[in-house]
Amino acid sequence: MTRIDIVMCTFRRPQVAEAIAAIARLHPVPADLRLVVADNDDTDSARATVEAAARALPFPCLYLHAPARNISVARNACLEAAADADWIASLDDDETVAPDWLVQILKAAEASGADGALGTVRAIYPEDAPAWLRELDLHSTHPARTKRPIANSGNVLLRWKGMPWQGQRYDLSRGQTGGEDTEFFLRLTRMGAQIVPAPLAVVTEPVPPARQTLEWLAVRRYRMGQTHIVTARSAPERASLLVRAAAKAGYCRLRQALASGETRRNFWYLRGQLHRGVCAGLFDRSQPQLYGRDPV
Repeated sequence: MTRIDIVMCTFRRPQVAEAIAAIARLHPVPADLRLVVADNDDTDSARATVEAAARALPFPCLYLHAPARNISVARNACLEAAADADWIASLDDDETVAPDWLVQILKAAEASGADGALGTVRAIYPEDAPAWLRELDLHSTHPARTKRPIANSGNVLLRWKGMPWQGQRYDLSRGQTGGEDTEFFLRLTRMGAQIVPAPLAVVTEPVPPARQTLEWLAVRRYRMGQTHIVTARSAPERASLLVRAAAKAGYCRLRQALASGETRRNFWYLRGQLHRGVCAGLFDRSQPQLYGRDPV
């Protein structure tokens, strides 16, 4: 029977119990399953929460203490633990899976003969969230809307055991700034891994107050731009990317100045932040720390 390890990293986030409870409600179960949870805190602070929530699971759960306040350390601990898994399904610790999530993401990969699939993340905004935030919906991920979806570690399935990339690991130098998952999956696609969209494999993710601000989104978009430079390897590619990013940043600034209404102004500002981040990354500017602090 096909073996799938569902892997999840956590850091001081009590919502991990809700995430595990949703996994316990998966139906039907299309494979031999195991849940692996890696705790990235200095102490094993999530152990009791994880072990209590895991009692509702109809399959085993492995708790790992992977300290260092570096998300790459925790992600790599999950990969090591999943050495015998045919597939790895990766989730964030604040995501709630739909009951048919695993069936849908596995179906998308197997039907196409692909090496992986990237599902949909649907953000849940509170009623008092800013109108522009709900309208732009930048916290959601819709892989089917892009021609070549770049996978991340929140709702992705990957062939693992016996594959050429089984020895690959997440970059420790990106473990506090973020972007480690984008770089990891880009590396795998360069090795031949094919990852397809799985729009029907849905997870939901609440948007807490701290993530509802323009400032928070601006930092994230800037960092995403800095991470994007991994797509350009040669000097000519980097030079071309710099010229294009600088031009786009200028265009976004102009559109922001001319925009009417808060929603469009914020859209163009955040779009510009992405391109400014690309420029900063190409000049090796330091990246903001996103992991290893109390979660928001």
